[in-house]
Amino acid sequence: MPLLLSVLMTFVVSGISTLRILGPGMAFLRAWPFNWAMSWAIAFPTLLAVLPMVRRLTSALVQPPRPAA
Repeated sequence: MPLLLSVLMTFVVSGISTLRILGPGMAFLRAWPFNWAMSWAIAFPTLLAVLPMVRRLTSALVQPPRPAA
């Protein structure tokens, strides 16, 4: 799951960022693969590193409160 999530998210975000900077055209098509690869190389290890913390935080937010003793 983290692999696919990071691939899809960085693909979309790098595409939008590159398109905003370069506009549509050949420069965009040449730059996007490199920009995607660079963003994925940072995002995937980051996602793996923070995933345990995010899981704990999510569990804490969605678990019902324990009844008072």
